[in-house]
Amino acid sequence: MTSASYIFLAGASRGVGREIAQYLTAQQLKVKALLRTTAVATELERIGIEVVLGDALNIGDVERAMLTDEPIHTVISTIGGLPSDVERPDYPGNKNLIDAAVKAGVQKFILVSSIGAGNSVVAASPQVLAVLGKVLAEKDKAEQHLIASGLTYTIIRPGGLKSEPATGNGVLTEDPHIIGSINRADVAQLVGRCLNSERANNKILSAVDRNMLFGRIEFAEFSLG
Repeated sequence: MTSASYIFLAGASRGVGREIAQYLTAQQLKVKALLRTTAVATELERIGIEVVLGDALNIGDVERAMLTDEPIHTVISTIGGLPSDVERPDYPGNKNLIDAAVKAGVQKFILVSSIGAGNSVVAASPQVLAVLGKVLAEKDKAEQHLIASGLTYTIIRPGGLKSEPATGNGVLTEDPHIIGSINRADVAQLVGRCLNSERANNKILSAVDRNMLFGRIEFAEFSLG
């Protein structure tokens, strides 16, 4: 990354996105975050993030935030809906971000999806699919749109997310059969490490904590180099 370029983060208001925001600023990287509301804007600005108000579901908002004179090195999206949302942003919001990133000439797009999307559906239990099937289908559509966009991408599919501090035991794998849990702070570290990893380019990777696997399956860890 050059000092003039920055990282554009969507989903920074909560969850994994908030952890990524904190991780990136701790690395002293320039970050611009797209926020729907001002609720956490002050907190993010306090740690050095430039906040742009806008809704990922509105392509005009996204383009206004992204198509500026400052070059974007990487877009990171963790956006996903809440069960209470009338319109979930998992696909349409990410589609807008991906389309704007193409226009902006972004070098890399990191999409945080979920185990159970795409070919990792084989890892999800029938109970999980019964509850989250529609959400996972939307996440799969977003993944497919990113792959087809021509952007250099990394898709990270975390397992069950927990809010405890990072353990340092988060690992990535190309094996779609793996499932387990992982702390959000560990997902943030893995995303941060993918930023400058050429090995992660155009890869789809599941993210789990090696000590929180379900089923204790042997698998090959993916090295970011």
